[in-house]
Amino acid sequence: MRNLTLFMSICCGLTVANLYYCQPLLPLIAHDFGVSETMAGSITYITQLGYAAGLLFFVPLGDLFERKQQIVVTTTISIVALLTAAFAKSFLLLQILCFLIGLFSVVPQLIIPLAATLVSNEKRGKTIGVLMGGLLIGIVSSRSLSGYVGHVLGWRQMYFIAATMCFILVLIMRKTFPKNTPTYTGNYRDLLLSIFNYVKTYPLLRTATISGAISFACLSAFWVTMVLLLTDKPFEFNTVEIGLFGLIGASGALAAPLIGKRSSGNNTTVRKISLFGLLLQLLGYIGFYFTNNHIFLLIVGIILIDIGHQALQISNQTLIYSLNPDARNRFNTVFMTATFLGGALGSAMGICLFLIGGWEVFCVGISLLILINAYFNWLKR
Repeated sequence: MRNLTLFMSICCGLTVANLYYCQPLLPLIAHDFGVSETMAGSITYITQLGYAAGLLFFVPLGDLFERKQQIVVTTTISIVALLTAAFAKSFLLLQILCFLIGLFSVVPQLIIPLAATLVSNEKRGKTIGVLMGGLLIGIVSSRSLSGYVGHVLGWRQMYFIAATMCFILVLIMRKTFPKNTPTYTGNYRDLLLSIFNYVKTYPLLRTATISGAISFACLSAFWVTMVLLLTDKPFEFNTVEIGLFGLIGASGALAAPLIGKRSSGNNTTVRKISLFGLLLQLLGYIGFYFTNNHIFLLIVGIILIDIGHQALQISNQTLIYSLNPDARNRFNTVFMTATFLGGALGSAMGICLFLIGGWEVFCVGISLLILINAYFNWLKR
């Protein structure tokens, strides 16, 4: 099981990376299609909207159909979307393809509930922590990799490389992933309706979901807006230099297994971890506010907000997975759909705040959002 968990974490990382390759490439994409960097930034939240749609309409099928086959088919379709994006001749076409890339890159949210069914309750938090660690490594390394590849080979080649990596994953998935027997016996319509019933029935699901959405909004807002900050004076960094900042986010990935292990305790411990994550995020944005020309504060802030988000994400998921074992895919659908809708809105909000009042206004706005999240975490008591 240990080797399978490790491979599953690699799959989570490499498939979720498809959502983030575009971020350091925005200046190159803007130049190639003759659009502004702000307009190019739209593909970031369009991709996340696609991911949210995939979570809502595809992930629940994991409770209805055999998950291994669904994972393999979904990954294969994402390969086609990645290859087509590499040949995009217009910015509008690229926007559409980025939505499709997001739509079919929901594989991690099929893998995590599958892994949760393969382990005992005592090991579930630790297993989720390992998978979330792989997920975050995929996110942060994707930015660094795409920044380098974009600078050396061009942004289109990055999508070729991504498609190749996913193809290799599919070959190994077919050999290693276990088959499962779905427990849900209804039809697809009833399956989707049951999602809304669960939202009504479980107050903890609602508050944990809102908390996760706000947390990811704060994280996504930073990574998109950071590109605008670092390409402008006084920094004027290129895509390679911007991509290197993604490696700093690996701190959250390193902390994820430890957070997951701690989250395997009682609900009181899990809630304390959530509050700790909020404190780290707030301290990170306070540091960002005073960045100016001080890169050191930016680096420290990245470490704090990434670890803080991991603490919130893992603790929230651990709580919702304990509610109803037979509906984990649907609970995950609610949680992650809201999370990536939050990410899309956070990305758009970050860009708007930056354009309205610059970096300081952006930092103040997101800090207020973190304080709002503290209220929803208080409701989880």
